[in-house]
Amino acid sequence: MAARKLSREEVEEMVALALRSGLTERDIAQLPSVHKLLLSRGRRPPRPFSPLRAVVLLLALLLLLSSHCAPLRHQALRLWFWLHGSSVENEMCVVGFSDFYNPFRQPLDCRVCSNITAVHRKSNLSHEEFLRAYAYSMQPVVVEDGQRNWSAREVFSFEFFTQIYGSDSRALDNSGSECQFFPYDTEFLNLGDVFGMEAGRAGMHGNAKPWYIGWSNCDSSAANILRQHYKRPYFIPAISESSKMDWIFMGVPGHGAHMHIDDVDNPSWQAQIRGIKHWKLEPPAECYYECSSLEAIVYPGQIIVLDTNKWFHETHILGEELSITIGSEYD
Repeated sequence: MAARKLSREEVEEMVALALRSGLTERDIAQLPSVHKLLLSRGRRPPRPFSPLRAVVLLLALLLLLSSHCAPLRHQALRLWFWLHGSSVENEMCVVGFSDFYNPFRQPLDCRVCSNITAVHRKSNLSHEEFLRAYAYSMQPVVVEDGQRNWSAREVFSFEFFTQIYGSDSRALDNSGSECQFFPYDTEFLNLGDVFGMEAGRAGMHGNAKPWYIGWSNCDSSAANILRQHYKRPYFIPAISESSKMDWIFMGVPGHGAHMHIDDVDNPSWQAQIRGIKHWKLEPPAECYYECSSLEAIVYPGQIIVLDTNKWFHETHILGEELSITIGSEYD
């Protein structure tokens, strides 16, 4: 008899029960059922941290930074992904080599993350506490009531996005320097390819090939429609200038973004509109001995806030529902 697929509510209830029973989010992420989701995209669970792993990781980074020899850099990339339970053949850097490791990134003062041992979870987060504890620190936080008075959860869907982008939208073919498309490890070349996929694959029917993509919305008409259904998160004060650029990530369970670090101007927030997403955060290599790896599970209606310029991060979609996330930067 075929196994029944669990609904999002059932998955959330099971995770909540596990947390009440004393398991941590890290424990949950290591459960065989979660491993099965990761393995469905050809990945192995990340190897546990050890001093030897840190030494090998530092060696890989030194090779990447110092070598002008392409084959040697390729072997260093293989070593990096091996340490993270994957292979270079299964991963795809979003914007090339600089997305994997930015050689111009300033080394981090590890004191800013040495005392961070978990992702905080907050509700009714005041402007004052946000500014004091989270806005400009390395302490990540999940704001559980972050999407107050938003209608995005009832409106956003794959079909909704296909409708708000006209056939002449420059976002569909990445025309314009601010139009970015992240295919991750899919065959899609642009957003137009995504919206043109067959209905069965978009709706996760049968054995359809999994997918996960992201894009920066450079279509002002679409942005005006999007912002009717979400607004500045209530905990970000008006003195913090928000970016006018929306970032949207969408994909099916078992898929997600590879381990990477961003090169954007400011800290950012990401609102989980639909689906359940598991986040894994790693400190930069220079802080492996002083700072901890972190994990968090983000549910619909919640917002995660973190500095993706300082935390290496990867995501995986859990449950059975299409994941839709929208985010932006703030200063």
